[in-house]
Amino acid sequence: MFRAIGIGYSRSLTSAAALNWVLKDGLGRLSRCIYTASLASAFDTNLKRVRFTTSMLFTFSIGVELLTPVFPHHFLLLASLANVAKQMSLACYMATSPPIHRSFAIADNLAEVSAKSQIQSVCFDNLGLMLAAVLNMLLKNNQRLQTGLPFILYPIFSAIDLFGIYQGLKHVHLQTLTKDRLEIIIGSWISSGYVPSPEEVSKDEEINFMWSKGKEPLRIRIGCLNPKAQLSKLSVMTMQSQGILLCIREGARTADVIMGLLQACYVCKALRSSMWESTTKASDSSDLILKEWFKLLDDSKRYVQQQFGPLNEQMMVRGWALKNILLNTEEQTRYSYMDD
Repeated sequence: MFRAIGIGYSRSLTSAAALNWVLKDGLGRLSRCIYTASLASAFDTNLKRVRFTTSMLFTFSIGVELLTPVFPHHFLLLASLANVAKQMSLACYMATSPPIHRSFAIADNLAEVSAKSQIQSVCFDNLGLMLAAVLNMLLKNNQRLQTGLPFILYPIFSAIDLFGIYQGLKHVHLQTLTKDRLEIIIGSWISSGYVPSPEEVSKDEEINFMWSKGKEPLRIRIGCLNPKAQLSKLSVMTMQSQGILLCIREGARTADVIMGLLQACYVCKALRSSMWESTTKASDSSDLILKEWFKLLDDSKRYVQQQFGPLNEQMMVRGWALKNILLNTEEQTRYSYMDD
């Protein structure tokens, strides 16, 4: 390690070694700052996705650190990459821990839950150190196996750790509303007239990678129109190819957002139905398709007027927090009417 950063060579200066070391740590802190600033809203709206993705990133950083003895001349590069990944993971861990702990706090005992979480982490860290010490003592006469042991155990314990994190996140029941959770609730309500509880939504809530989010067909998006995008003249075909866009006006309340998403989910389900597909395929007339489209809009408006009250009441009964809906930066975009 010291040879890689320049110590030990007569032509090297101590200041150069210190500069390399500062560069390694400085890149990690800078990346942590950029990562936190760019994903600040995602820590709430996509908490489980971000937590699991950065857990994989932390596992990757440990694997990179294991490679530093194999490539000592590239120590600074590998250590910098590992430190960047670790700093990003640490930022995510500190940002997402309070809401996760709050979900387990029964009577405002958040400090107690946080303390017990730290105790669990320390206990497992000590168990890992004990296991490593025992294995080193058992294999002290076999240097070759002792050297290769970390590369054998690393993928096994990493897979166990990620599986435990995944299952643990499945048991985190968050009562705050986000667009994704609200879609699950409304989808269940439209299909069966039933509002799932936070525990039931946790089972259906996706915990996948951040980059795989939003690739599903005919998705619902909250935001604003892109003036540079070329939209088709036929709005139905545009939605079937690009999804449904829900625009929220300035000053909209939480109830307005729920009503808008309820109507969007109703329209989305109708567009996915076999009846609508057969109607669009059987007719080549744009006028007929538009007529069916406007009829669908009228049906969705009547459905929202009839179902919003019972839906809102059932959500309160099931324990959902209706005071606010957590939206990311793009979803918080509002529009307003301007005079000509």
